[in-house]
Amino acid sequence: MRRLGDRFHVHALVAGRNTDILCSQILEFSPKLVVVADEPARDALKNRLAESSLPASRWPELDYGSKARVIAAADPCVGFVMSAIVGVAGLEATYAAIREKKRVGLANKEVLVAAGKLVMQAVRDSRAELIPVDSEHNGAHQCFRGGRRNEVTRLLLTASGGPFRDTPAAALFHVTPAQALNHPTWKMGPRITIDSATLMNKGFEVIEACWLFDLPPSQVDVVVHPQSSIHAMVEYNDGSILAQVSATDMRMPIQYAMTYPDREAAPVARMDWTAPRTWTFAAPDVEKFRLLKLAYLAQERGGSATCTLNAADEVAVEAFLAGRIPFPAIAQVVEETLERQPESEPATIEEVIAVDVASRETAARILREKG
Repeated sequence: MRRLGDRFHVHALVAGRNTDILCSQILEFSPKLVVVADEPARDALKNRLAESSLPASRWPELDYGSKARVIAAADPCVGFVMSAIVGVAGLEATYAAIREKKRVGLANKEVLVAAGKLVMQAVRDSRAELIPVDSEHNGAHQCFRGGRRNEVTRLLLTASGGPFRDTPAAALFHVTPAQALNHPTWKMGPRITIDSATLMNKGFEVIEACWLFDLPPSQVDVVVHPQSSIHAMVEYNDGSILAQVSATDMRMPIQYAMTYPDREAAPVARMDWTAPRTWTFAAPDVEKFRLLKLAYLAQERGGSATCTLNAADEVAVEAFLAGRIPFPAIAQVVEETLERQPESEPATIEEVIAVDVASRETAARILREKG
């Protein structure tokens, strides 16, 4: 926004509870509406604003909760919505933005993992624009511009492999949360970082890619590429492969989503192609990182399976971070939840959320049984 202030202005900011940073953003970008997680966070933000130099007459409207997020995303004044809330907490607002024909920059995998069929039907019905911001899907989006859709034979998503790429399977039982949170390439939130270490994040990306690009799981492959320079590759029927290469900086895909189909000047330093570099590729070990395999299976099963997959993973990751279960048990909890949770075909977002709640309860029950 600092770079593109001549093309965009901030109408609404939505955050959780980080009122210090939010207050500084309010002072800089002057939004009309600000939404936070809950009433205590709103009160804390009011206190921060009262301590600032901003006169009360220039304060934005302050609100909180899921309904307020939906109102912000669907506001008629808004043309572009960045969907970046982790988990199904961002689903309702993103769905509302799509139904109101907004351009949505999608950085929230769980929207399509939990409700891909409903969301993509809404995109078709409203003719909204859904542009992926995840580096891999954003790279794929760029590669798909290089040919006709019926010429595509395969999409390849790259994975860094996480911090335990070369760790023996038996040693994973001794992994600590601190070790798992030390991602070799990206700096992300705790849940996404753990999901990257288990390769669950890559499984979610496979599911997301199937919905975004209308591909069966059999046409979406994952390749381990530790250098994380290539984000995605698209193979065409003549054997040509287009690869998207860029620095590991999320400002680039965010800018792409905002300005598409235009390209603005790069917000980061250009890559130095005179410097020596080595790129390596390998197949993922789906037995050691079983969650990736479970993601493929859930997408093939369809219905509520992927929603259950996401809910169980979130519960299991929280348990691991709290020291309640060892690292490999994350996959065990998810697999057992998929086996126990009845499958359905949600017809509304409310039904998706109900599946999410029920799946979380099943996963929590499994954790209690494990002691």
